[in-house]
Amino acid sequence: MKRSEARDKAVKVLYQTYIFDDLKLDYDLNLLIDELSSSDNSFIEELVFGVRKNKEKLEKLANKYLDNWTIDRLSKVDQAILSLAIYEILYTEVPNLVAIDEAIELAKGYSDEKVIKMINACLDKILHNEVNDE
Repeated sequence: MKRSEARDKAVKVLYQTYIFDDLKLDYDLNLLIDELSSSDNSFIEELVFGVRKNKEKLEKLANKYLDNWTIDRLSKVDQAILSLAIYEILYTEVPNLVAIDEAIELAKGYSDEKVIKMINACLDKILHNEVNDE
């Protein structure tokens, strides 16, 4: 499975968890992942478990850089895309520009142009203000 496909599956799993959380339903992350993919799920697991573990920090950072907006006002799928990209930028060895490009490509499949631009701007600000600010 290509990494871009794995990211798409990770976004779908994260989307499901956000819905389940809102409804206060229990779920098994491993089962959700396995339901979407039968091949090697290690990359998907890394992303999903990483985003879930760091959800509060990722949301706080997104809120800091979303202009006049908060992450909870985005659709659940947009929240998943943005959180996944921030996680990749902060916690993985994926090149930052690849993480941003992948997020934009995912957003093109699920979001409108306004949200795509918002996600891109937020990630660009995080990259320049949080990562490259040494």
